[in-house]
Amino acid sequence: MTMLLEIKEVSRRYGGLHAVEGFSGHVKRGERVGLIGPNGAGKTTLFNLITGFTPLSSGRVLFDDADISSLKAHQVARLGMARTFQNLRVMPNLSVFDNVSIGALGILGHSPLSALWRQHGYADDVGRRTWDALERTGLDGLAGELAANLSYGKRKYLEIARALALSPRLLILDEPAAGLNDTETADLAKFIRGLADEGLSVLLVEHDMNFVMGLCERIMVMASGRKIADGTPQEIAVAPQVLEAYLGSDEEEA
Repeated sequence: MTMLLEIKEVSRRYGGLHAVEGFSGHVKRGERVGLIGPNGAGKTTLFNLITGFTPLSSGRVLFDDADISSLKAHQVARLGMARTFQNLRVMPNLSVFDNVSIGALGILGHSPLSALWRQHGYADDVGRRTWDALERTGLDGLAGELAANLSYGKRKYLEIARALALSPRLLILDEPAAGLNDTETADLAKFIRGLADEGLSVLLVEHDMNFVMGLCERIMVMASGRKIADGTPQEIAVAPQVLEAYLGSDEEEA
């Protein structure tokens, strides 16, 4: 597998506080990678840095060999990197179809308002991308339903569908299994594995260790803004530095 995302010594400082410090890592094409760590480790901040929502203090981010370190979030998305958020950003008073079509409009470089004034085939392209994303997530039968009427689990898929409408090569998921029951979590893992089998690279943050260990081929671990481990699930499960980050050392317990 060739490299798709490269994170090179990335840092984000807020005054004297290092939210992320010297983080390096990568995601290969078609790879399923997990990012784990204790609360406050800097995982969501790192996602924001990768996707252009937060500017870097130092370091570089490369996507498909292109330096995207200074790009804004919408520019990064158009290159083929889409993400979901820990707090769902579903628009409850819009239909399921309209929520997803906003993602499709984003990849075409037009806002929903500006697109209303354009008559150059954008509607057909938006519709095609939207229906494709709805079908892939199993939401096509709910296209006309208000997002407010969806169950929490379906809203999770709605957020993913909107990201898929961007036709990404890398899908970044921030706690996709949070709030789901065991059956829903197992179904989501199967769904994400299917996306990767189609060639989509996946990078995700998740606190459900069974979900991460069962889904991801490789796991990076953060603590206090730094990467402390990188390896297979089997290697991570027994790494002393990972156990210490989660459980504390014997001296601390004493």
